[in-house]
Amino acid sequence: MKSLVNRRFVVAVLAIACLTAVLLVVAPIRSGSPGPGEYDVWLDWNDDGKIDMKDVSRVARAFGTNGTSSQNIMKASMQYDSGWVDLTSTTSPNYTLTHNLNLSSADMVVDARQRTQDWNKTYRVTSNDWFSDLLETADGGYALAGSTWTNHPTYYDFLLVKTDADGTMQWNKTYGGTGYQEAYALVQTVDGGYALAGYTDSFGAGGHDFWFVKTDASGNMQWNKTYGGTSHDEANALVQTTDGGYALAGFTSSFGADNSDFWLVKTDANGNMEWNQSYGGTNDDWAYALVQTTDGGYALAGWTYSDMTDFWLVKTDSAGNMQWNRIYGGGNGEEAYALVQTAEGGYALAGETYSTDSGEPDFWLVKTDAWGNAQWNKTYGGTGAEEARALVQTTDGGYALTGYSNSFTGNNDFYLVKTDVNGNVEWSKTNGLGDAYALVQTSDGGYAALASGGCCLLKIGVESGLAWTEPSYNSITLHRGETDIHWNYVRVCLWKPR
Repeated sequence: MKSLVNRRFVVAVLAIACLTAVLLVVAPIRSGSPGPGEYDVWLDWNDDGKIDMKDVSRVARAFGTNGTSSQNIMKASMQYDSGWVDLTSTTSPNYTLTHNLNLSSADMVVDARQRTQDWNKTYRVTSNDWFSDLLETADGGYALAGSTWTNHPTYYDFLLVKTDADGTMQWNKTYGGTGYQEAYALVQTVDGGYALAGYTDSFGAGGHDFWFVKTDASGNMQWNKTYGGTSHDEANALVQTTDGGYALAGFTSSFGADNSDFWLVKTDANGNMEWNQSYGGTNDDWAYALVQTTDGGYALAGWTYSDMTDFWLVKTDSAGNMQWNRIYGGGNGEEAYALVQTAEGGYALAGETYSTDSGEPDFWLVKTDAWGNAQWNKTYGGTGAEEARALVQTTDGGYALTGYSNSFTGNNDFYLVKTDVNGNVEWSKTNGLGDAYALVQTSDGGYAALASGGCCLLKIGVESGLAWTEPSYNSITLHRGETDIHWNYVRVCLWKPR
């Protein structure tokens, strides 16, 4: 009996090894933008950066098995792989691929997918522009906020750029005075206009003050407000509140306990200050992220400094009174730059941690419950440095983080990590477009980010199924969905059950 069990185990292992070998030969690498020469042999079916049983199980599930039986796993073999076919210039609602396999529809399993094309656009109003925040607008386009080098050669102004869905600039506007202005945060307002927040030294009480600019839908300024004292005050985050007003968060050196403190400013719909609150100790505390919570209060995230910097999360009530605060860190320095309230009422914070074996920073994602108690944390990166600047919770309950990594080429490359709901990596993407500063999940399920140190809008394609397919003995016809704007790229694999 023991030898029979061992024999079955050996057969199972050999069967899995055989299929893995097949995958190494015939499966496409799905990384980077689909295009001529960019897709090679298929190595990694679930884009998690490695070949393992998860890839084998995905193949098995395509044929009605659960991937746990070696006999079921070997039920089918790939007969045809079209590779990614570029149909971006095709206007017909259908497209036929010829395979000449002489197989009936009953003798094949069809794996057909489409993928939108990655693209990137760079916007230059002057010779030195960069962007800090990004959103997808109600019309399906994008709005970018940042700063531009103005005609007076040593000063910067707020910059707002509006594009269509394909990233083509529709208009741009600048706002400023005779000094420095830099915009760090952007929202589209309920009236279809825009609100930008950052700092100015052209107006206000002195030093740097919070500067808040409200525009109409065409970017024309309707009003602007400053908040601050005689020292250094900068706004890094902005939300429109449920009462139609606004809340701005950043740091203040004019008020608070000492040095720099978190600062939260609440206004009415016209930007008139209703109240403000500072939070911090005797050392530096800088807020970079803000959400209005489901209970009507606020949560702010950033970092606090004692001997080293740590993630700091502050929760307030609707009047800005602190309810609780939590510190997260590993002893060698951590800095949080992004925050979301999660679907179940907890929080997720992203930034970087220096508490690593290599001493180089890694992306760090911390998940908490509704009271800020850490539930889990994950690091992402290679042997070099990674720093995360933006975070979203995705529609499937997972997370996406972006920033930069120099682990892959030695340069600061764009780096995007997608995880499941527990923070486990599902896939990651790098390219040579440089640091990323903002990220949104778009209405088509893809992603848009600011890359190239904030100078470039990068749209990351999404992969999905086709509307339907119509196989014949020697060809297969693909039918585009009615809501698809473009064909983009398609790929068909045919499997023959054994």
